[in-house]
Amino acid sequence: MKLVTHIVAADEDELTEVAETASPLKIWSGVEAPGLDTVKLAALHALLTGDSLQTALDLYEPALVTGAGEDVIVLRVSGELLEELALLDEESLETVASELAATEVYEKENADPDELRDCLTALAELAQLAESQEQTLWVRIGMLLE
Repeated sequence: MKLVTHIVAADEDELTEVAETASPLKIWSGVEAPGLDTVKLAALHALLTGDSLQTALDLYEPALVTGAGEDVIVLRVSGELLEELALLDEESLETVASELAATEVYEKENADPDELRDCLTALAELAQLAESQEQTLWVRIGMLLE
């Protein structure tokens, strides 16, 4: 099974469309986030907000699950994480990327802090856009059978 993860900025009422669209980046502003899953999102949330990992995991229950041809889970990024992402600047991105790479879930995969910084930079820019347009960040995780 392969995970294909996209994070998009879309309106709250577009949840179903986000789930049903095979290529969400053609419709909404967003980024591809290879390998990002619920646990990694929760680790990022915990790092940026100071919440415990368990509290963060509890926040990321699926907003929608579909199974038409491709199993898809859509998660809503919490408002608190959205705000923290939007506040990241160049200096803090370096620090957060290093700290994230040192978390258990990322350390298991030997995550590269430079790659994480690039991903975080794109997420921070997307969060700023979503905030300015009063949109929600949706994490669309598609599970493809190989």
